[in-house]
Amino acid sequence: MSSSSLSTTRTMRNTAVRGTTWLDWLRRVLHAVESRRHLVEMDDRMLSDIGISRTDAIREATRAPWDLTPPRR
Repeated sequence: MSSSSLSTTRTMRNTAVRGTTWLDWLRRVLHAVESRRHLVEMDDRMLSDIGISRTDAIREATRAPWDLTPPRR
């Protein structure tokens, strides 16, 4: 195998890894969007059952979709 073949194989492998990482990130973003939408649709009783106030639910729902870090307390 020539050195250019090895380089091409390595590049393809790196691209595949980045693609998988990007897809995983996209899945997490879409999951966060869906979870936040469900959270804001809950009534006050449901929110109190999980220990979240209406204000906290709205604050979480209005976060940017790509903001996946836990909120600061």
